[in-house]
Amino acid sequence: MKTPLLAIFASSLVALSNSALAAETPFAIAIHGGAGTIEKARFTPAQEKQYRAKLTQAVETGYKVLQQGGESLDAVTAAITVLEQSPYFNAGRGAVYTYDGGHELDASIMDGRNREAGAVAGVKHIESPIKLARLVMDNSVHVMLSGQGAEEFAKEQGVELIENNLFDTEPRYKALLKAKQKLDKAKATSKEYQAAHKALPNNYKMGTVGAVALDKNGNLAAGTSTGGMTAKRYGRVGDAPVIGAGTFAENESCAVSATGHGEYFIRYNVASDICARVKYQNKTIAQAGDEVINQVLAPIGGTGGVIIVDTKGNISLPFNTSGMYRASKSNTQATYVGIFNDE
Repeated sequence: MKTPLLAIFASSLVALSNSALAAETPFAIAIHGGAGTIEKARFTPAQEKQYRAKLTQAVETGYKVLQQGGESLDAVTAAITVLEQSPYFNAGRGAVYTYDGGHELDASIMDGRNREAGAVAGVKHIESPIKLARLVMDNSVHVMLSGQGAEEFAKEQGVELIENNLFDTEPRYKALLKAKQKLDKAKATSKEYQAAHKALPNNYKMGTVGAVALDKNGNLAAGTSTGGMTAKRYGRVGDAPVIGAGTFAENESCAVSATGHGEYFIRYNVASDICARVKYQNKTIAQAGDEVINQVLAPIGGTGGVIIVDTKGNISLPFNTSGMYRASKSNTQATYVGIFNDE
């Protein structure tokens, strides 16, 4: 009788030890695939299932990295890469079209340990912009590289350049044609053109993927990748590659990745503003996120959302649109996947 009792006692100690360890070392990840006019009526059951499956794949991919003791930077990169490879989201393979019928992609990543960061803007021949942003952070003396220069750096790093038309998709092309029909009625330099652009549906002005993570060592990271705005012109760059606007992470507060109408997120420095409220005003990430998204941005027409994780593994996913593709998981929270604003 002694051996079974001892075995049971030892097993109980191990279980208690593991439980205590889990409580002491939180780890978590959250992802998004863009916010906007995302309404259930526009989805067939099969389409909704496909989107949820891809979001699940992305968050589980990142979570596995964390679960195995990997760094938050690696988890963020892995999760975003899954989304970049999918035509469902406005990043990588699913990038929207510029006015001229091509694709220009942006991305950024940030390390919460030391505020190291890397970003690329306006790249046309890079299959995974988030991976190139990571290379900029790790292997260059700069934070942001753009256009041809970014691609020259990519070649030096051994990154294979691809043809721009590999980002072509029929749904995105149809969206471009609809946008140009509205814009071409006005002259490019006129107030009417500006008015026509502002009148475009919000979905033409937003769409991004991103991830934030906390690893077992207590380090935060954030990353964002996008194809930008449908029918964008003149080398327009949004908030996704702008550190502090679309991406921010520091271990003293939180990690944020944003999605929305980039011009507003740049002007209001959204990602770092949220973290500053946590750091200097001792607010929770739920409070800080709600204030910036619903009280600062919404009243002035800034549509979109953010994903946030803090140093305790808390997660917040606020948005002010009808939906946001999103998912999260932590060592204390089961996999959550959401699309619409009522779930």
